[in-house]
Amino acid sequence: MSDIDTGDTVALSCPACSPHDETVHEVLKPGGTATVRCNDCDHVHKTTIESTATVEQRVIVSQGGESISTQIDAEPEETVEVGDEFVVDTPEAILQARVTSLELHEDGRAEEAAVNDIEAIWTRAVDNVSVNVTLHPKDGSRDATRSLTVNVPGDYEFRVGATEAFGDDEFTITGLLVRDDAEEYRFDKFDEDGDMVYAKDCKRIYATDETTTAWSAWCEGRTCYCCAMSYSDGGTAAGRNRF
Repeated sequence: MSDIDTGDTVALSCPACSPHDETVHEVLKPGGTATVRCNDCDHVHKTTIESTATVEQRVIVSQGGESISTQIDAEPEETVEVGDEFVVDTPEAILQARVTSLELHEDGRAEEAAVNDIEAIWTRAVDNVSVNVTLHPKDGSRDATRSLTVNVPGDYEFRVGATEAFGDDEFTITGLLVRDDAEEYRFDKFDEDGDMVYAKDCKRIYATDETTTAWSAWCEGRTCYCCAMSYSDGGTAAGRNRF
């Protein structure tokens, strides 16, 4: 049976403001006869809260290339679907997780299913996330394209046209690729100035590399040994593209 704790919220009728319809109540004192407070009118009263049978459901949380297996209590008839988010208490930390796949008792996976039919809920942590960035040089050359990964809170906002700085790296965003499990967006990719995608929903950032600008300015008009570095094909940086 599920346990009701102090601070939990439950749906109950309120004798003061809503005797025939349920409103949200906060549990002040749990027990056989619980003390609750109506969130609409602040009326405090006592009532019996019916317990709901729950089952243990296996949840797998992916974070930073690692997977953590844990259990949550869920109602057997509750429906879970890809994109849902909930809090998971793991041995390592309490994480906000988003459902990415549902593994069924019968062979196969589903986008939506009742808890009774689910073998494991596969999720990824979204409170803190890693986002891949593809950086292109300002001169348009593809030879100097490079990649990096930035770590940010899940609700961090990335915007097309914005310039971001992480450590020694600086870049201006030109495009944002959306993850498959983020269904609230109208498009899979955004490339108009001002378009925004939350970090937890962003699969990849495409950007112009601003880090090299200072090197190019410093080297202009000078004999620069860094720009004459040899490549394995026998060419030089100066002969192929500038920093």
